[in-house]
Amino acid sequence: MDIDIDFSDRTIALNKLPHVIAARNLNVSHNTGIYVQNIPHNPITNMSTIDYKSAEKLGYFKIDFLNVHVYNGIKNNNHLLQLMETEPLWELLKNDEFVNLLFHLNGHADILKQTSPTSVEQLAAVLAMMRPAKRYLIGKDWTTIMNEIWINPDNNEYYFKKAHSIAYAHVIIIQMNLLCEQLLDLPN
Repeated sequence: MDIDIDFSDRTIALNKLPHVIAARNLNVSHNTGIYVQNIPHNPITNMSTIDYKSAEKLGYFKIDFLNVHVYNGIKNNNHLLQLMETEPLWELLKNDEFVNLLFHLNGHADILKQTSPTSVEQLAAVLAMMRPAKRYLIGKDWTTIMNEIWINPDNNEYYFKKAHSIAYAHVIIIQMNLLCEQLLDLPN
């Protein structure tokens, strides 16, 4: 099990929360993972002395604190809700320059042009198709894609879980609407 929590600046939260840094291996820290429970750790580096995969098997629970700079432009809770609830201009996903500004989609304009998503669910499916286990769905019709995209692969190929895909699709919609809002606010 894995929990990701998004922050515009994760250091603010980390400075207020006692934690231990997760370890990718014994010499390298995990990019985003922390433990808020008592786990064996080096008191000098504050890094776990157990790699995160072994720690999970031992019952320790890692939380990923992620920096998502999309949130920097959000003024308050009402603004966030407005950005989430506004239907984005889906046709912007056919513009390479616009797509290259977007969280998780930059560099994937070709997939967006082929699929032309027009809903949160379709955008989430596109995010999943960008991962190796589901690349075979690129170029298929939406019925085929939606019937197969959330089936867990039998092999060990990397894939995106539905919950991650839906969450990131919402972040992308927020960013799309925020970018459009910022463009409208530019002086002439």
